[in-house]
Amino acid sequence: MTAPGPDQLDYEVVDVFAARPFSGNQLAVVLDADGLSTDQCQALAAEFGYSESTFVSAPTVPGADYRVRIFTPRTELPFAGHPSVGTAHTLVRLGRLPAGVVRQECGAGVVEVAVDDAGARLTGGTVSLRPGPDAAVLAAALGLTDADVTGRPVHLVGCGIDFAQLEVHPGALGRAVPDPAALTALLPGVQGGVSVLAWDAATGSGTVRVFADGLDHAEDPATGSAALGTGIWLAAVGLAGEGVTDYTLAQGAAVGRPSVLSGRVRVTDGAVTEVSVAGAVQPIAAGRVRVPR
Repeated sequence: MTAPGPDQLDYEVVDVFAARPFSGNQLAVVLDADGLSTDQCQALAAEFGYSESTFVSAPTVPGADYRVRIFTPRTELPFAGHPSVGTAHTLVRLGRLPAGVVRQECGAGVVEVAVDDAGARLTGGTVSLRPGPDAAVLAAALGLTDADVTGRPVHLVGCGIDFAQLEVHPGALGRAVPDPAALTALLPGVQGGVSVLAWDAATGSGTVRVFADGLDHAEDPATGSAALGTGIWLAAVGLAGEGVTDYTLAQGAAVGRPSVLSGRVRVTDGAVTEVSVAGAVQPIAAGRVRVPR
């Protein structure tokens, strides 16, 4: 392929946390985006229309291998999971970075992503754990009742962007219908949104539905940043003990994009010291896009 013209940029489309192509969460990765303004990035993200698009440029801080800006169709995010996993894997697949651990600069700082042929594992940054709203009140904002929640507390959890984590009984998960206005009022300043979890302690796995604030609380097919938060929540409520606990989350089936996220949380002296999430990345398309004026 010839080099792009002065008003064009190359991009890749990949499916992230996808066991097979055309599943998982779609991502557009725009390359060599150093010259783009915020408005231009936002216009391109709206044009692609995926839950997130990323814009790759040279790093601006010591120790980082590249810088990424992450946009939903309507806003910029300081951090997100599937864009970080998908962007790192794409840069390695294209030969722009060697396989192994790469260091990504984003709005939340510098995070590490370990990349191999199949996919990537993202290690979260600073752990955030705060009390959340009453579980029954949050459930009501999702069209659920007191009987649908398990009784474990809601926490606001994350590693760069926070989500409210609500545990419900398995039969309730499919009935969740978000009220965007109620969630916005109930979760001021929570950039991630709400993750609704049905947990199976016997298998160390769960099924989640994530209603993302950056998507006006529409449902997201696979949310790595929320999966990091789930690991923190598991430790906070005693479902992950001292040492390393692996967990698996299924997501996206409700919107026809089944996804698998492999989490890992490390607890030392009762506190979460590290949490990561991994998944497969499937290349889908490559192309060239005009730079907005």
